[in-house]
Order: sequence, then structure tokens, then C-alpha cells
Amino acid sequence: MARPAAGAPRPSAADVLAEAVRALAPEDGANRLVQRIAEGKAPRSVFATLALEQYQVLTADRISFQHLARRADGDPPVADFFDLLAQGETRALARLAGLADACGLTDREIAGYRPRPGCQAFPSYTARLALAAEPADAAIALTANSAFRGGRCAAVHRAMAEHYAFPDAARGFFALCAEPAPELAEAARAAVQQGIDTGQARPAAARRYGYLLRAYEVMF
Repeated sequence: MARPAAGAPRPSAADVLAEAVRALAPEDGANRLVQRIAEGKAPRSVFATLALEQYQVLTADRISFQHLARRADGDPPVADFFDLLAQGETRALARLAGLADACGLTDREIAGYRPRPGCQAFPSYTARLALAAEPADAAIALTANSAFRGGRCAAVHRAMAEHYAFPDAARGFFALCAEPAPELAEAARAAVQQGIDTGQARPAAARRYGYLLRAYEVMF
């Protein structure tokens, strides 16, 4: 995106992110697996598969976020945002161990698991963004897409207790994902504002990226 002319009004980061969130709002019931879990209709075995797939997703996304942070080294607010995302993946991996234990998964099973292509579409596209997208645009797309993840994770977290009798330790991953993250939200606004102020952010392109992220996440 070209730099705005001197004196031309710039959109705020909050406005850009709000518009992206509106554009990417999912249809009700778009994620059928979450709906089935929330209703207690999914088999308990699905949680072992979720854990195995998430080990792959979190590990891949952490690498992508670290790469985006390095690419944004000259724009500290953007780099800081991706550093926080990478740290979040590390915390999520630690919480995921509780679910793996509750499902009886061994280290050998986790290491030898053959992931499903549809479940890995999201991190694969995130890796593409890490290589080719403007980091500020990736920040917009990832932030807008994640706006709806907390509600889905909260639904799974509740259902794991109500319908599947999982202990708290096994539900920790979904509890973490459902928690508000004010520090990350503030970092996202700062990253996007940096992109706007430097003329690097392209909100229309970011929304296209976000559309694909949303579609790939629903495939999980």
C-alpha cells in the first residue's frame, strides 16, 4: 500500500481490525466438530486425535511466528506481536500435555503420528504468510481470525467436563485458548498501527488472507 499523502487521514488500527473481524465472521455452526462436542455427540476418541493434530499445528505455527518476528525486526511493534504469538504457542504446547496424558498417548505415538491434510491446512497457509505476506497484513489476518476462536474453545472446555468427564488438567489447553488476552490484543493494535503509519499495511489483502485462514481452520 502506498504511503498516504501528507495530511491525509489514516484509519486507526482499531477500525482496521474491527472491519476485518466483521468481514470474517463465521456462519453459525460452521465448525461442525465443535458443535458435536458441545452437544456431547462426538466420540471421546476425538480428543486424542485433536491432541495429536494440535501438536503438529502448534509446533508449525510457532516456527511461522518466529520467522515473522525476524522479518519484522525493523518494526519493533510488529516483531513484538509475533514474539508474543510464538510464546503463546509454547504455553499451549505445555497445556496440551495434560490432554495427551488423559487420552493415554505415549511420546512414541505423538512423534509417529501421521497428520490429516485438512487439519494441517491452517498452519501450512500460516507458513506461506510467514514467507510472503507483509508482516503487518499477517497480523491483521491472524488477529481477526482468532477473534472467534475463544468462544469455540470455551464451548469445548465446558463440554469436556459436562459430557466427557475430563479432569481440569486435560482441559487446560482449551481453557488457555478461551482466556481473554489483553496484552496480545494491545500488541496487535500496536503492530497494525505501525503498519498503517509506515504504509506497509494493506487491509484489503489482509482480509483475503484472513478469509483463507478462516476456511482452513473450519476444515480442522
